[in-house]
Amino acid sequence: MGYFKNVRTEMKQVTWPSAKEVRKYTATVIVMVLIFALFFAVADYGFSNLINWLVTL
Repeated sequence: MGYFKNVRTEMKQVTWPSAKEVRKYTATVIVMVLIFALFFAVADYGFSNLINWLVTL
């Protein structure tokens, strides 16, 4: 029972983000995922074309 009491005590000390902060962080994550997806798509396309060009030499 001491474990659950300690968990309860620790959870009371947690500082939860506000709704505004959650929206801000969520938007940041979505934008970064889109940027990385675009970067890797362009890199994949470029490397694919480079490999195809080297193979056809």
